[in-house]
Amino acid sequence: MRLTVIGGGLAGCEAANAAANLGVKVNLFEMKPASFSPAHKNPDLAELVCSNSLKAERIDSAAGLLKEEMRRMGSVAMQAALTCRVEAGGALAVDRSLFSKEVTRLIEQNPNITIHRERVDQIPQGTCVIAAGPLCDGKLAEAIKTLCGDGLSFFDAVAPIVTADSVDLSKAFFASRYGKGGDDYLNCPMNREQYEAFWDALVHAETAPLHEFDQNPTVYEGCMPVEVLAKRGKDAIRFGPLKPVGLNDPNTGHRPWAAIQLRAENREKTLFNLVGFQTNLKFPEQKRIFSMIPGLEHAEFMRYGVMHRNTFIDSPRLLNSDLSLKTHPDIFFAGQLSGVEGYTESAMCGILAGYNAAAKLLGKPPKILPHHTMSGALIGYITDPSVINFQPMGANFGILPGLDTEIRDRRMRYAAFSDRALKEDFT
Repeated sequence: MRLTVIGGGLAGCEAANAAANLGVKVNLFEMKPASFSPAHKNPDLAELVCSNSLKAERIDSAAGLLKEEMRRMGSVAMQAALTCRVEAGGALAVDRSLFSKEVTRLIEQNPNITIHRERVDQIPQGTCVIAAGPLCDGKLAEAIKTLCGDGLSFFDAVAPIVTADSVDLSKAFFASRYGKGGDDYLNCPMNREQYEAFWDALVHAETAPLHEFDQNPTVYEGCMPVEVLAKRGKDAIRFGPLKPVGLNDPNTGHRPWAAIQLRAENREKTLFNLVGFQTNLKFPEQKRIFSMIPGLEHAEFMRYGVMHRNTFIDSPRLLNSDLSLKTHPDIFFAGQLSGVEGYTESAMCGILAGYNAAAKLLGKPPKILPHHTMSGALIGYITDPSVINFQPMGANFGILPGLDTEIRDRRMRYAAFSDRALKEDFT
């Protein structure tokens, strides 16, 4: 009795781990290092591509509640994150290289998991979890389309990374907004003249061609390229990723007109990524325009931003509440391919898909969490057939059912949502 899991990303690793912990033998297939997608570079499992942040840790936040639920479900990603974390204010951020190595180590040491480093081109016979990721392509993608119908797609963009010692600290300064989290972020302040010159250059910059990708992509709001956001208006990015609220420039003693925040990429803080600067600009344009940012005039870019395709199935019409395919109940989907959006959301989806696939093999009931939990609400949303014009969904309190008592204060209301959810048994 074996379960096949296709894909060694966050969702696939969580699925394999959850099934193995139920006593089921798992064959986990990962195509790296034999071949890589356009966005992947690291041969280890659970590679983080877009960002090294797993979002807020506060229990009274949607992201924090989801992570706590995952911990209680035995998440391998949450276990690895705690040993590889880097300072990021109120967020859980990790050294992405160490994180991937640690997840790989934990999966390799599980006696019920056998890792196969090879590409899968067809959907296997028997019970399986498809967690091939949002860049699934080739013969496997065609097999999924045959099974599910045409996939939907949007585009995801990645922010650039610079070296810490190339940032001019006579202009940039360490601080977190409102003093929360200490000196976890590097901040590059702009006055009005600098900001308007930067904005003008950004909106007129040359973008990279999409090559084989759709020439008219639908861009997911949560990963909007900064140049696309900037074109919505002169203040769009100043009220978005460049918002200066909660910061004071020590050189002036005042709040800057705009501010770019850089977050540590690794534990040693030798690398920083430009927060909110996902981009599809050509590499020379990124160097030219981002070097206009005060403090980054001589920045050394270790990775430029790139844009790549994400693919997901029409889950509300295709999946049961246990994440199995309605037409083929032995086939389960997990991760971004199933229509959840975000690292932790994908990992959580993997836990439940892996558990439910193993439960099916063992003749046990599936784990269907109530909708007042963040995990249950997310799975409920992506498998709700009443949802039309389906787009990927991340953790948020808006998808939870209302409270019995009205609470006007937002933080208190969010805390009540979390208190209610965590009364459930997630084991």
